[in-house]
Amino acid sequence: MKITLIRTDRIYEKMMNASPEARDDLFRYEMMKPFEFKWACIHVPMKAKTPGGYDVVMACEMLGYLSPSKVDISQKENIRRIADPRVWQTCHDTIERALNRFTDAGYSLPEEEYRFALLLANPDSPYIAQSEGYGGDGGIPGYILVGLVPSDHTIERLPAALSHECNHNVRFQYQKWHPDITLGEMIVCEGLAENFAVILHGEDHLGPWVTKTDLETLNEYIKPIMRWELHQTGFDNITAYLYGDEFAKLQGYFPVGMPYCAGYACGYHLIRHYLETTGVSIEEATLKDASEILSVSENFWDEITRG
Repeated sequence: MKITLIRTDRIYEKMMNASPEARDDLFRYEMMKPFEFKWACIHVPMKAKTPGGYDVVMACEMLGYLSPSKVDISQKENIRRIADPRVWQTCHDTIERALNRFTDAGYSLPEEEYRFALLLANPDSPYIAQSEGYGGDGGIPGYILVGLVPSDHTIERLPAALSHECNHNVRFQYQKWHPDITLGEMIVCEGLAENFAVILHGEDHLGPWVTKTDLETLNEYIKPIMRWELHQTGFDNITAYLYGDEFAKLQGYFPVGMPYCAGYACGYHLIRHYLETTGVSIEEATLKDASEILSVSENFWDEITRG
């Protein structure tokens, strides 16, 4: 197993000291080039064919990462904070620990190299603001990104966020992504990842995508609606259920009356119920087909979920 850390702090420092017109290419060809295969998987080019077109810079801005154009002297303190060697050692150790949970349990991971980058997040992004300054992306095996607005809180939460993304990374080595993925599959996927993070780092590290939903709302409003929509496919149909109406509207999709990250909260409690009911380990559950987990957990939708 090889873990490659892309030292983004050093690249950000170069960007900060570069001319404004040079920053986009430093971001593209030094920071994102190691992730070119990941971006190609979701049809994002390194550079648009026409100026101002869709490419990796625009995609990252849309996801809530800080625009290269904003990496100037105002970011000096943020860059200093993520340049701390202890931060990078923690990232390496967290990824190693998360992956070793599966190899130690006897599972062979097809991917041999894991590339990781720590990105600066945009504090003005609604996605980042709702998630309390941090978030990640680990859906393409072998590639992991975490973005944060550097603070004591987000740096302390970094290991849990990384473990969440590592779980996605492992799952999609066994359960292959497909374009018609259902809401039920996505809920299971997010629930597995957040339970994995909690098992490794403690319940006090539950992400805001779960803690912002109270149990009364989950039991009395979300679950009675969500259970009948698990078959939905297509991000135009599932986004509002998974991420909530606010994010759906930002992406041009129809709202359905769901609060922030309703699907994440539902998934967390669904998988917690599954693990407690079956006694299956989180590592074994991570590799299971969603349909199997959902069929075993049918009574979850009728039971009162408790903290």
